[in-house]
Amino acid sequence: MKLPLIAGGCAATLILTVGLRSPAPVEAFQSSTLPASNLTAADRLKSSPRHGEWASIKVGPNDSVTAWVVYPERRDKAPVVLVIHDNRGLTLWSRSVADQLAADGFIGVAVDLLTMKRTGNLNSEWAVDSVRAVLGSLTPEEINRSLEAVAKYGMALPAALPKYGVVGFCWGGARSFLHATAAPGLGASVVYYGSPPTAAQMEHIKAPVLGLYGGNDARINATIPATDSAMKRLGKSYEFHIFEGAGHGFLSGQEGANGGNLIASQQAWPRTIAFFKSKLGG
Repeated sequence: MKLPLIAGGCAATLILTVGLRSPAPVEAFQSSTLPASNLTAADRLKSSPRHGEWASIKVGPNDSVTAWVVYPERRDKAPVVLVIHDNRGLTLWSRSVADQLAADGFIGVAVDLLTMKRTGNLNSEWAVDSVRAVLGSLTPEEINRSLEAVAKYGMALPAALPKYGVVGFCWGGARSFLHATAAPGLGASVVYYGSPPTAAQMEHIKAPVLGLYGGNDARINATIPATDSAMKRLGKSYEFHIFEGAGHGFLSGQEGANGGNLIASQQAWPRTIAFFKSKLGG
């Protein structure tokens, strides 16, 4: 069911609840129009025709952050979109999201926010339990410094436009929303099933925010009404969509929820790309 646009002050909020259709065939999990799922990310990266490379980006005099940068195949310059990983850290899946953003015309940059906590091979994947144990040690200030440094690096690339957005998932979705409170140069923030900042923090948001949520995710969805009210009261731009039948983490787990996760992905990702194109251009 599609509800009308609700306007309030300077902001407009669109509430959309999407019902289920028949599940798509397994081949759709490898669709070139969607990011890969967890199960197909490795194959997608191996077969990608786009150029991807590791970058070590200075954050401070003695610190740096690692990122996977993927370039679109286009003749003109492109906006930059940072990918903020979930609570598994920078995985093949996060890198495949950057690759899909490049397929859609952006310079995709998957950021490893745990770089400065690592030892050994900086490009390897950590065990999930190890990642979760370390995530809590990152302060909002550290995270935003890293994201700002990566954004500056990305926008300075010869192939880039001086515009950037962020997209995050789960833990990264919350950080994508939080980054909007501390980055006046941010052009757009997309939040996949992430918790919001406080109302006091929202006062500092300048960029438009798009929230994408699974219907079977009561923990996160319980935060949406208050977030919507606060953003409207503050005159901020917050648009959200709830996809019925989908669970938390639906974009990476497209094979789950009896087809509901795939259907949500098929509808959420085009909205993500349209949002970035409308806010960042290119």
